[in-house]
Amino acid sequence: MDRAKLRSQVFEKTGIKVDVDDPIFALVALNEAVLAETVDRHLERIEAASLELAQHARSAGGLPPPSASVHAAPAIPLARPTAASHEDFSPRELRLLGGAAVVALLTAALILIGQSLFHNAPTLTPAQTAALARAEKLDKILPTLDAKTRTAVEDALAKP
Repeated sequence: MDRAKLRSQVFEKTGIKVDVDDPIFALVALNEAVLAETVDRHLERIEAASLELAQHARSAGGLPPPSASVHAAPAIPLARPTAASHEDFSPRELRLLGGAAVVALLTAALILIGQSLFHNAPTLTPAQTAALARAEKLDKILPTLDAKTRTAVEDALAKP
Protein backbone atom coordinates (compact mmCIF):
# COMPACT_ATOMS: atom_id res chain seq x y z
CA MET A 1 0.00 0.00 0.00
CA ASP A 2 1.59 3.24 -1.18
CA ARG A 3 0.19 5.88 1.18
CA ALA A 4 1.56 8.80 -0.81
CA LYS A 5 -0.12 7.53 -3.98
CA LEU A 6 -3.43 6.97 -2.16
CA ARG A 7 -3.15 10.42 -0.59
CA SER A 8 -2.72 12.07 -3.99
CA GLN A 9 -5.61 10.07 -5.47
CA VAL A 10 -7.91 11.17 -2.64
CA PHE A 11 -6.89 14.79 -3.18
CA GLU A 12 -7.39 14.57 -6.96
CA LYS A 13 -10.85 13.01 -6.65
CA THR A 14 -12.25 14.92 -3.68
CA GLY A 15 -10.03 17.94 -3.09
CA ILE A 16 -9.52 16.81 0.52
CA LYS A 17 -5.98 16.74 1.87
CA VAL A 18 -5.29 13.59 3.87
CA ASP A 19 -2.20 13.25 6.07
CA VAL A 20 -0.05 10.15 5.58
CA ASP A 21 -0.57 9.31 9.28
CA ASP A 22 -4.37 9.71 9.05
CA PRO A 23 -6.33 6.85 10.67
CA ILE A 24 -8.19 6.35 7.41
CA PHE A 25 -5.19 4.41 6.16
CA ALA A 26 -5.91 1.84 8.87
CA LEU A 27 -9.27 1.29 7.17
CA VAL A 28 -7.53 0.93 3.82
CA ALA A 29 -5.18 -1.69 5.29
CA LEU A 30 -8.13 -3.50 6.86
CA ASN A 31 -9.96 -3.43 3.54
CA GLU A 32 -6.91 -4.91 1.78
CA ALA A 33 -6.63 -7.68 4.37
CA VAL A 34 -10.32 -8.59 4.11
CA LEU A 35 -10.15 -8.53 0.33
CA ALA A 36 -7.05 -10.75 0.27
CA GLU A 37 -8.69 -13.24 2.63
CA THR A 38 -11.86 -13.31 0.53
CA VAL A 39 -9.91 -13.80 -2.69
CA ASP A 40 -7.92 -16.65 -1.13
CA ARG A 41 -11.11 -18.32 0.09
CA HIS A 42 -12.70 -18.05 -3.34
CA LEU A 43 -9.59 -19.39 -5.05
CA GLU A 44 -9.62 -22.41 -2.72
CA ARG A 45 -13.28 -23.06 -3.54
CA ILE A 46 -12.64 -22.73 -7.26
CA GLU A 47 -9.68 -25.10 -7.04
CA ALA A 48 -11.73 -27.66 -5.10
CA ALA A 49 -14.58 -27.40 -7.60
CA SER A 50 -12.14 -27.76 -10.50
CA LEU A 51 -10.62 -30.89 -8.99
CA GLU A 52 -14.07 -32.36 -8.36
CA LEU A 53 -15.10 -31.58 -11.93
CA ALA A 54 -11.92 -33.22 -13.24
CA GLN A 55 -12.67 -36.34 -11.19
CA HIS A 56 -16.18 -36.49 -12.63
CA ALA A 57 -14.80 -36.05 -16.14
CA ARG A 58 -12.23 -38.80 -15.59
CA SER A 59 -14.88 -41.16 -14.24
CA ALA A 60 -16.98 -40.49 -17.34
CA GLY A 61 -13.96 -41.13 -19.57
CA GLY A 62 -13.59 -37.53 -20.70
CA LEU A 63 -10.09 -36.98 -19.28
CA PRO A 64 -7.02 -39.18 -19.10
CA PRO A 65 -5.84 -40.15 -15.60
CA PRO A 66 -3.42 -37.68 -13.99
CA SER A 67 0.27 -38.49 -14.22
CA ALA A 68 1.72 -40.06 -11.08
CA SER A 69 4.73 -37.72 -11.01
CA VAL A 70 2.76 -34.47 -10.69
CA HIS A 71 0.63 -34.31 -7.54
CA ALA A 72 0.77 -30.60 -6.70
CA ALA A 73 -0.08 -29.36 -10.18
CA PRO A 74 -3.72 -28.95 -11.08
CA ALA A 75 -5.18 -31.90 -12.92
CA ILE A 76 -6.66 -29.71 -15.65
CA PRO A 77 -4.26 -27.43 -17.49
CA LEU A 78 -5.51 -23.87 -17.49
CA ALA A 79 -6.38 -22.80 -21.00
CA ARG A 80 -7.07 -19.35 -22.31
CA PRO A 81 -10.72 -18.74 -23.04
CA THR A 82 -11.47 -18.72 -26.74
CA ALA A 83 -14.47 -17.54 -28.67
CA ALA A 84 -16.98 -20.34 -28.94
CA SER A 85 -17.97 -21.36 -32.42
CA HIS A 86 -20.91 -23.42 -33.63
CA GLU A 87 -18.71 -26.53 -33.80
CA ASP A 88 -17.85 -26.29 -30.08
CA PHE A 89 -21.39 -27.31 -29.08
CA SER A 90 -23.01 -30.67 -29.50
CA PRO A 91 -26.45 -30.85 -31.14
CA ARG A 92 -27.99 -31.55 -27.74
CA GLU A 93 -26.36 -28.45 -26.24
CA LEU A 94 -27.55 -26.35 -29.17
CA ARG A 95 -31.12 -27.60 -28.65
CA LEU A 96 -30.89 -26.78 -24.95
CA LEU A 97 -29.54 -23.30 -25.69
CA GLY A 98 -32.33 -22.71 -28.20
CA GLY A 99 -34.93 -23.92 -25.72
CA ALA A 100 -33.53 -21.65 -23.02
CA ALA A 101 -33.65 -18.69 -25.41
CA VAL A 102 -37.29 -19.44 -26.30
CA VAL A 103 -38.24 -19.78 -22.62
CA ALA A 104 -36.50 -16.45 -21.84
CA LEU A 105 -38.34 -14.67 -24.65
CA LEU A 106 -41.69 -16.15 -23.65
CA THR A 107 -41.11 -15.19 -20.01
CA ALA A 108 -40.24 -11.61 -20.97
CA ALA A 109 -43.36 -11.40 -23.17
CA LEU A 110 -45.53 -12.80 -20.37
CA ILE A 111 -44.17 -10.26 -17.91
CA LEU A 112 -44.80 -7.36 -20.31
CA ILE A 113 -48.33 -8.57 -21.04
CA GLY A 114 -49.03 -8.97 -17.32
CA GLN A 115 -47.78 -5.49 -16.58
CA SER A 116 -49.92 -3.97 -19.30
CA LEU A 117 -53.03 -5.83 -18.10
CA PHE A 118 -52.67 -5.19 -14.39
CA HIS A 119 -51.15 -1.72 -14.43
CA ASN A 120 -53.95 0.80 -14.29
CA ALA A 121 -52.40 4.08 -15.34
CA PRO A 122 -54.42 6.94 -13.91
CA THR A 123 -55.76 9.27 -16.57
CA LEU A 124 -56.40 12.95 -16.02
CA THR A 125 -59.89 14.29 -16.13
CA PRO A 126 -60.64 17.19 -18.50
CA ALA A 127 -60.85 19.52 -15.50
CA GLN A 128 -57.38 18.45 -14.34
CA THR A 129 -55.94 18.93 -17.83
CA ALA A 130 -57.47 22.43 -18.01
CA ALA A 131 -56.10 23.28 -14.54
CA LEU A 132 -52.58 22.22 -15.61
CA ALA A 133 -52.81 24.35 -18.77
CA ARG A 134 -53.98 27.32 -16.70
CA ALA A 135 -51.09 26.83 -14.26
CA GLU A 136 -48.59 26.79 -17.13
CA LYS A 137 -50.01 30.09 -18.44
CA LEU A 138 -49.78 31.57 -14.95
CA ASP A 139 -46.13 30.50 -14.67
CA LYS A 140 -45.39 32.34 -17.93
CA ILE A 141 -47.28 35.52 -16.97
CA LEU A 142 -46.16 35.82 -13.32
CA PRO A 143 -42.53 36.92 -14.01
CA THR A 144 -43.76 39.73 -16.30
CA LEU A 145 -45.83 41.42 -13.56
CA ASP A 146 -44.48 44.29 -11.47
CA ALA A 147 -43.07 43.39 -8.06
CA LYS A 148 -46.06 44.58 -6.00
CA THR A 149 -48.63 42.70 -8.11
CA ARG A 150 -46.43 39.59 -8.31
CA THR A 151 -46.09 39.56 -4.50
CA ALA A 152 -49.87 39.93 -4.09
CA VAL A 153 -50.52 37.07 -6.54
CA GLU A 154 -47.93 34.81 -4.90
CA ASP A 155 -49.43 35.54 -1.47
CA ALA A 156 -52.90 34.70 -2.79
CA LEU A 157 -51.59 31.46 -4.29
CA ALA A 158 -49.92 30.50 -1.01
CA LYS A 159 -53.23 30.64 0.86
CA PRO A 160 -55.20 27.36 0.97
